[in-house]
Amino acid sequence: MSIQQGQVGGGAPMAPAVAQAAGVRAAAFEAPSIRSRLSQVVFIGLLGLATFLFVFPFIWLISASLKTRENVFSNELFPMPLHFENYPKIFEIAPVANWFLNSVIVGLLAAATVTVSSALVAFAFAYFRFPHRNLVFGLVLASMMLPGAVIMIPNFLIWNALGQVNTLTPLWAGNLFGSAFYIFLLRQFFLGLPRELFEAARVDGASYPRMWWSIALPLTRAALIVVFIFELKASWTDLVRPLIFLRDTALFTLPQGLKSLVDRFNPQIGGQGEFHLVMAASVIVTVPMIIIFFLAQRYFVEGIATTGSKG
Repeated sequence: MSIQQGQVGGGAPMAPAVAQAAGVRAAAFEAPSIRSRLSQVVFIGLLGLATFLFVFPFIWLISASLKTRENVFSNELFPMPLHFENYPKIFEIAPVANWFLNSVIVGLLAAATVTVSSALVAFAFAYFRFPHRNLVFGLVLASMMLPGAVIMIPNFLIWNALGQVNTLTPLWAGNLFGSAFYIFLLRQFFLGLPRELFEAARVDGASYPRMWWSIALPLTRAALIVVFIFELKASWTDLVRPLIFLRDTALFTLPQGLKSLVDRFNPQIGGQGEFHLVMAASVIVTVPMIIIFFLAQRYFVEGIATTGSKG
């Protein structure tokens, strides 16, 4: 029996059937691709909207800092002309440079001390096996339940007895004793490290401080950076403690200095309402934290993401 080209047993030609099947398969692949692209467009659109909502207040702040006193609260985002002289003027009417330096000193000392002290305590809870370890760790975590107002007066009395009121010391020295939240955070990282590394180091004669410094800290660098950034940001924006301990204007940090400017320019208490200068000072307070986050965001995101996977 002869089989004609393009036919099977005298049936319909193969080419149309093959083409039809290929078309069905192409349509099946094309439909998910269209849905996938549509979902990506919707996701990017929602992400862009959320980004705009978060960034808009900062854009408005920068815009207001470049306006005149009369137009500072107008809705115009791109004022013309731009008044860049507001920034040097705020340094002329207030010791903003001193406030900035004080904030840098306090922030770096607070972040460094709490990172080191919390890492020491966290390593002890993660490595050593001692009686009632979990109970003691639970008590450390329970200290986070205490409101800040409860220990505010005792802290002031202690530092006043030590003669440290109206100095920068109370703003950072308390971090020498660690922080319950950071202890918990770093302990989770230390528990994820292989214990065999420390046992091998002990066999080689390494001391416990050496193990902490040479093994534990390098392997948890991301977590340490997260703790440092957290505390630097907390200290940079802290207003309560400077209000309690500082009296001398030259010792003010940026948040307290900014509050003093708001009080000074408040028309209700005799000020001139020069809030365009307050906005310029607010930009000076905000920009350093944005820069620090962008410089360290890789470690920041890595540290936060890894925390959830530690046992």
